[in-house]
Amino acid sequence: MTDGEREPATGLVLTTPGGSRFLFDPGALCLELLPTGGPGDYARYEVLHRPSDLADWLPRSRLRLPAEAVRISADQLTAARTLRDALWRLATARAHGDEAAVEDLAVLNRAATHPPLVPQIAPDGTAAAPLPADGAQLVSTLARDTIALLTGPYANRIRECGAHNCQLLFVDTSRPGRRRWCSMERCGNRSKVRALRARRETEEPAPVPPPGSSTGPVPVPGHRTFTS
Repeated sequence: MTDGEREPATGLVLTTPGGSRFLFDPGALCLELLPTGGPGDYARYEVLHRPSDLADWLPRSRLRLPAEAVRISADQLTAARTLRDALWRLATARAHGDEAAVEDLAVLNRAATHPPLVPQIAPDGTAAAPLPADGAQLVSTLARDTIALLTGPYANRIRECGAHNCQLLFVDTSRPGRRRWCSMERCGNRSKVRALRARRETEEPAPVPPPGSSTGPVPVPGHRTFTS
């Protein structure tokens, strides 16, 4: 994002291991939590080490709340990470057409039993949360958003990015339902570049040796050349 550009209405600005930045809109609040880390191999991307890390996520999420709007304890941070890890497995299972694990559904339902954040509007027209709001309310809000996604009209449009080395998950809310990439800016563009390069290599004509340089047959791409 360049200086002077406005923040997008939805979506996260993610940074790759190489340092480049791109906009990723997963299409749902709960899926915005996934890039903060996860179970198994995703643990190396963990960024929620302290309660303040989860608070710092608030203004970047769809909630657009200031970091100080929600008070988060260490136990509530653990609950958020537990929910996130279950959500990774549930959303991945749905994206691949697999059955959801009963244990993960239990985590989701348990988190949703707490009262959620109460939506409010500030005098300047921005979203605000009434204080005292705590991490349990935030976790409940995320769990309820997950349940709404998994039981709603877009439940079968949860996708995994089509790039072979990207596992980001999103819900395809486009009208035609043909979204393939986490971001056209990143994986979509890289796919286009690879396809163009492959097409050029295929279309490049075989070199023809100058007269008298060889008495052998000229190789033709895609065909064997037999010699006696």
